[in-house]
Amino acid sequence: MERLNSELYLQNCYIMKENEKMRKKAQKLNQENQQLLSELKQRLSKSNKGKQSNSSVSEQLSLSSSNPSNSMSN
Repeated sequence: MERLNSELYLQNCYIMKENEKMRKKAQKLNQENQQLLSELKQRLSKSNKGKQSNSSVSEQLSLSSSNPSNSMSN
């Protein structure tokens, strides 16, 4: 019985050490995931702003070319 308890105790210690290693890896992966998500959001935000400004320029160009009096005054 003593031997079985000792073996179970050692197994439990090993499992706890492995669990702690996995917890640390999970924390690192979560942190990396959060950083990547933040970077993706920034890129999407920049991309959307670029598309909006490009469409505004395109709209202005098409308006000024369709109305010659506006293009003369600009």
